[in-house]
Amino acid sequence: MNPQGGTGSGRSDGGSESSTSSKKNSKKPKYSQFTQQELPACKPILTPGWVISTFIAVAIIFIPIGLTSLSASEHVVEIAHRYDKECVPEYYSNNLVAYIQSTQTNKTCTVDLNVPKQMKHPIFVYYQLDNFYQNHRRYVKSRSDKQLRSKDSEADTKSCDPEAVEGNAPIVPCGLIAWSLFNDTYQFSVNEMKLDVSKKDIAWKSDQEHKFGSDVYPKNFQNGGLIGGAKLNSSIPLSEQVDLIVWMRTAALPSFRKLYGKIEVDLETNQKISVVIENNYNTYSFGGRKKLILSTTSWIGGKNDFLGIAYLTIGGLCLFLSVSFILVYVLKPRALGDPSYLSWNRNPAGHMN
Repeated sequence: MNPQGGTGSGRSDGGSESSTSSKKNSKKPKYSQFTQQELPACKPILTPGWVISTFIAVAIIFIPIGLTSLSASEHVVEIAHRYDKECVPEYYSNNLVAYIQSTQTNKTCTVDLNVPKQMKHPIFVYYQLDNFYQNHRRYVKSRSDKQLRSKDSEADTKSCDPEAVEGNAPIVPCGLIAWSLFNDTYQFSVNEMKLDVSKKDIAWKSDQEHKFGSDVYPKNFQNGGLIGGAKLNSSIPLSEQVDLIVWMRTAALPSFRKLYGKIEVDLETNQKISVVIENNYNTYSFGGRKKLILSTTSWIGGKNDFLGIAYLTIGGLCLFLSVSFILVYVLKPRALGDPSYLSWNRNPAGHMN
């Protein structure tokens, strides 16, 4: 027997087994162009010509869009009038909460609005609330979508606390959102002729058809000791309670507008609009503010200068950069490097030498 020979054979077998085992346990992925990120790709070289051309193109596109948007916004005629303090009698000016909570005080006031430019119909009437956080977590969750959709889910009020039940009967619609429904009212007139405010199509059609049931009627609503807002007609289904539907689409920001109605006649320049306001909604206890808004629209919607200013800012910045780069390129030219020395041109397959 040759001990040395036997030992050599054992080492050889052990080395082979170790090599095989390491290959099996290796986490190295199988080579492919995809795993090694070697697929064909566009690798542009940002030459001065390309950069300057790109900035000029963006400026040419954005500046006209910005000017057009600003022009459209300027053609929107808007009247905004804050009335929450104006409608409070002078002797209640230091105790606003007592005024709004009292059942003995007269909540009616009259304000006059002047039409600055001709307003073509439809003229949208909004109410605006400031410092009202409809996006608060507990407020947003305090509703029952199942109950709003179907009569069969009338008792589904587990998510509506603290406005879930009255006695042992469920409140329909339940929850804080519905309970705090806006209840100020507006009556408009011009030259002592009443202007009708249409409620047609002020709510989303999809909400009326799919989120609020035609067989669901208000029950036990605002019957408790603490009244939060407007009451609802118990003979009208929720799918037709458009003021409620508009209110239930909660706002993301603490200052928001909601559509109250539409005036379907034109208003001429310098006409005086007399508005009789029922100042019922309590914003005084949390420092809120109320405004009445009359506005026309354009192809970009209501009055909003932000979109036009944003486009002009980006377009102007790109134009400034393109001119700056042109001046630098002309006054202090710099030779472009040889692209053949780039790694992907020297090694097209991606392998390093």
